[in-house]
Amino acid sequence: MIRLTDQEFQTIVTYIKNNYGINLANKRQLIEARMYSVLTEKGMKSFSEYMNLIQQKNPEEITLLLNKLTTNHTYFMREPAHFDFIKNKFLPLQERINRRRLVRIWSAGCSSGEEAYTTCMVLKDYFSLGRAGWDFRILATDISEKAMSAGKAAVYSAESLKNVPQGWLTRYFVKQGADQYRINDDVRRHVTFQRLNLMQPFPPMQPFDLIFCRNVMIYFDQNDRNRLINKYYDMLVPGGFLLIGHSETIQRDSSKFIYLEPSVYQKGQ
Repeated sequence: MIRLTDQEFQTIVTYIKNNYGINLANKRQLIEARMYSVLTEKGMKSFSEYMNLIQQKNPEEITLLLNKLTTNHTYFMREPAHFDFIKNKFLPLQERINRRRLVRIWSAGCSSGEEAYTTCMVLKDYFSLGRAGWDFRILATDISEKAMSAGKAAVYSAESLKNVPQGWLTRYFVKQGADQYRINDDVRRHVTFQRLNLMQPFPPMQPFDLIFCRNVMIYFDQNDRNRLINKYYDMLVPGGFLLIGHSETIQRDSSKFIYLEPSVYQKGQ
């Protein structure tokens, strides 16, 4: 067993924090467990040997490191109160004020796409009920190439779909094999996947009506959270919404967002 020394642990934590904003200071066991197989496959005898390779800026190895350390478990309909908010409050508001009749949503830190596709199905249900002439676009971003590939493939296990309504399975999925389902093309056409490091300057984008950033900022320190929240504020249309994880909060004295309800914030008009 290759053990992670204190110095090696600090080197990895500092590298990830400085380059990607992710705080792994309390994730020593995760780092050791997830990276052990990589080291053994490469015939390396220490984590220092691997970090020397990373610090040579080898893009394939950096991608592998990020995939190993940032990919997290997720599933469809996670934290369902947010999807109730979209259906019952956000979308009726859009009908009243959105003259473009185009709804733009960003799923930031989207992992393998379950959040973005769940949102898409909520919107498809809503706009199919006699509301012609509307369109919507969902941008799904993550730092992990592995997550991006999974989202684009749009094939999910029955376990990750356990909270999906039966009607959605019929309308929006195609069964593949014994226990896998693929999102159909009519849903996938609304969702675009793009790799993005949230700590770097955002590329040029049109403003969004709603941004998801759920259970992502728990990996950042407070200063990086504040900077990211303010960047999201600038990326929203006036009156736009930011949805964060139910275990997360925004410090009111560090942000211009208006608190609406637990984990739901709004930009001023």
